[in-house]
Amino acid sequence: MRIGFAVPQSGAWATPDNMRRLATRAEELGYHELWTFQRVLYPVGHEMGPTYRSVHDPVVTLSYLAGVTSTVRLGVAVINAYVPPVLLAKQLASLQVVSGGRLTAGLGLGWVPEEFEATGVAFEHRGRRGEEFVEVLRKAWTDDVVEHHGEFYRIPPSYIDPKPSPPPPILLGGTAEVALRRAGRLADGWVSSSREDLAGIAPRIAAVKEAATRAGRDPAALRFVCRGVTQVRPGGAGASRRPLTGSYEEIRADVAGLAAKGVTDVFHDLNFDREIASSADAKDTMRRAEEALEALSPTA
Repeated sequence: MRIGFAVPQSGAWATPDNMRRLATRAEELGYHELWTFQRVLYPVGHEMGPTYRSVHDPVVTLSYLAGVTSTVRLGVAVINAYVPPVLLAKQLASLQVVSGGRLTAGLGLGWVPEEFEATGVAFEHRGRRGEEFVEVLRKAWTDDVVEHHGEFYRIPPSYIDPKPSPPPPILLGGTAEVALRRAGRLADGWVSSSREDLAGIAPRIAAVKEAATRAGRDPAALRFVCRGVTQVRPGGAGASRRPLTGSYEEIRADVAGLAAKGVTDVFHDLNFDREIASSADAKDTMRRAEEALEALSPTA
């Protein structure tokens, strides 16, 4: 099991200094990967929760962290396919180059209609667009002359350089059966969402693996990344607690249980703890986060 940690990206504690402090300490502690997420806007009146109210851009955040770290990997889970794929391909290729090949690119279809409206992309046909999106990224990263004439995107014969070497691995998100099959057919792995029922994650992993096998791919080569909505509650969370909520001992046991279900990577994401997302006390939040970083580290 590879253990990662999400950097401060949402709310009052998401300052450059706090990002740097947690990133460099995570690297020292042997964490495998630092993770980010995307939220372009928060529609007025929406009930998606405080985590999404104020969120830094993931590519900019990871570019900053690439400059203050040297070995820990850098992941985004996920960027949604309502941005231009050629532009994203260029940004991620540059990030892969300047970071020394440490990037993992997680992609999603998106689920907030207002974000599609604001970015000028139709909400319909997201699945087909997402598949073509992956195709464009890979062409931009590998083809000498890039040319594409698809249903949603067109690229005239062009050079798109520099090429990332190696190209970043692509993870796909999604919970619907069709999304799981898509990940098995096309991606280098699957990443769970913040709303995933971790108690039932094993069948989703099995569905991705089955789709990979049907597509003639090696399911053993895929990564299965769990966004751990980790909520530290030192006194425990009771008999009805959800996975990754409770004492450090309970959370570490949950991580071991996820490994037994087929998860290859877990990253602890405190941004989705409502106590942290809603807190205006950045100093206390960092105290809690640094304690969790130490207690849940791969060497703890």
